[in-house]
Amino acid sequence: MSMKRTLVIGDMHGALKALKQLIKKAQITTKDTIIFLGDYVDGWSDSAALVSFLMELKETHHCIFIRGNHDELCYTWLTEKKHNPEWIIHGGQATIDSYNKLSKEEIKDHLAFYENLTNYYIDDHNRLFLHAGFTNLHGPHREYFSKLFYWDRTLWETALSIDPKLKKTDLTYPKRLLLFDEIYIGHTPVTRIHKTIPVNAACIWNIDTGAAFKGPLTAMNIDTKEFWQSDPVYQLYPDENGRNQ
Repeated sequence: MSMKRTLVIGDMHGALKALKQLIKKAQITTKDTIIFLGDYVDGWSDSAALVSFLMELKETHHCIFIRGNHDELCYTWLTEKKHNPEWIIHGGQATIDSYNKLSKEEIKDHLAFYENLTNYYIDDHNRLFLHAGFTNLHGPHREYFSKLFYWDRTLWETALSIDPKLKKTDLTYPKRLLLFDEIYIGHTPVTRIHKTIPVNAACIWNIDTGAAFKGPLTAMNIDTKEFWQSDPVYQLYPDENGRNQ
């Protein structure tokens, strides 16, 4: 496959086996740009191993790594060692167990990876990529609270709730959805609305297809909207629960 592509990949939550499947299925090469939407850890047992793999992948591929809320939670644990029971419930224990297998030097390299994650990325075609959302009506560059980039759910909920009859010129049309031609997010699995493929609402594409739970991991070509999916991730880790309760 010779043409250059820009591929966006949704929340992985430690599913290294699924990512390796996707790389083969999508025939990803060094000519492709890969935008990862965050949440690399918390869920499956390969959380730390996945981050190590991404660090190696960056050496040979053009990768953009967005910061997810679970990545921030993991970084906080690695640097402060504070017990967060909510984090443990939502996949943190698998991450802790995976990091117990790494050396201090490897963990130091991982800290640098987390510190270099970006909150959002805007390409040359006015397309925005971020983990969750933003609330400032002037755009992410004017956002007052950076944590919203990886915690907000209102952007997606707003897009889902828009009346299809509402025109972009109407005064009540959400201003945030007029700023970019397309917005790519993860964070809120589309399995919550009983989907397992990327979902488009207004200008937003949600690529989180529930890999942490019962869904597959997804990669999508943002120009053609062709997408590839792994097997349902829980089938790749049959002896684990992931984030399934």
